[in-house]
Amino acid sequence: MSDQNLPSWHGTTILSVRKANSVIMIGDGQVTLGDTVIKGGARKVRRLGDGSVIAGFAGATADAFTLFERLEAKLEQYPKQLTRACVELAKDWRTDRYLRRLEAMMLVADKEVSLTLTGQGDVLEPDDGVMAIGSGGNYALAAARALFPQDEVSAEDICTRAMTIASEICVYTNGNFTMEKIDLS
Repeated sequence: MSDQNLPSWHGTTILSVRKANSVIMIGDGQVTLGDTVIKGGARKVRRLGDGSVIAGFAGATADAFTLFERLEAKLEQYPKQLTRACVELAKDWRTDRYLRRLEAMMLVADKEVSLTLTGQGDVLEPDDGVMAIGSGGNYALAAARALFPQDEVSAEDICTRAMTIASEICVYTNGNFTMEKIDLS
């Protein structure tokens, strides 16, 4: 069987919302191989370094953990400079022969900034504080943006409601969520 015919790890949904006094990152727990659910409770959102950075990944799990380790090393090299650490990681990711083959995307956030990182060298900050990745990312992003302008809806509520909508549409996203929060005040 060629690599093209092998089932691939597929899908996830990670969403982050920065609103008022908090930044929330939430991810589903489903891991699939081809059309089979392998695990329903994976933890794809976690704290990095000293706990001041939250990160979530979509893509191949081993690749994502490699990127988490590299980002933690960059954060040690550039403490309290998440943007700088991410730019340095993106440079390595794009130029290093081993890292270039990694198939994952990441969302990261601290008290100052929220960023999307890709293997193409992108380090992107959202205009509105809302960002999402993964197979259900566009569904979660659209739902979060629709809820965002409502003053009475917190970042946590936006994330939970938007991820629930994504999990009802995307077959690669389940309703078993992991959430991390950073208080901005």
